[in-house]
Amino acid sequence: MSIPSRLENYLDAQGARYEIVAHRRSRSSAETAHLAGVSPHQIAKSVLLEDDEGPMLAVLPADRFVMLGELGHQLGRKALHLADQDRIAALFADCAAGAVPPFGMAWGVPTIVDDELDANAVLYLESGDHERLLCMSNAQFRQVMHGAWHGHFGKTALH
Repeated sequence: MSIPSRLENYLDAQGARYEIVAHRRSRSSAETAHLAGVSPHQIAKSVLLEDDEGPMLAVLPADRFVMLGELGHQLGRKALHLADQDRIAALFADCAAGAVPPFGMAWGVPTIVDDELDANAVLYLESGDHERLLCMSNAQFRQVMHGAWHGHFGKTALH
């Protein structure tokens, strides 16, 4: 599977510069980081949330979890919860399950980015499948994500 045409068209329209990094098939962000030889903190993972106002894509480092209460408070949304797999599959039908790219705007989904990603000079992003990542500079990522909200809503994963 190549990157979804919707994603490719969105990135082209934004003038984005990126590389595609292939890796062996993975089942989780942690495994992806290991197989690609990068820190989990450099991988921007996407988490689809929703409430009565609709869906929202939260993007944060792969070694973090979304603090739903904190994010809901920041956005004035009290009932945010994780979307179920059927909802994710319906919205991102051209992506493999569990490999949603962080550019929700390409699918018409409002997106919020955790400020913790700014700690990385280079970011690796889900490309829509389990065998490729997009690699781009943080400056390029910020440029492409200019329409996204920003905040701090990630919590360190406990081991």
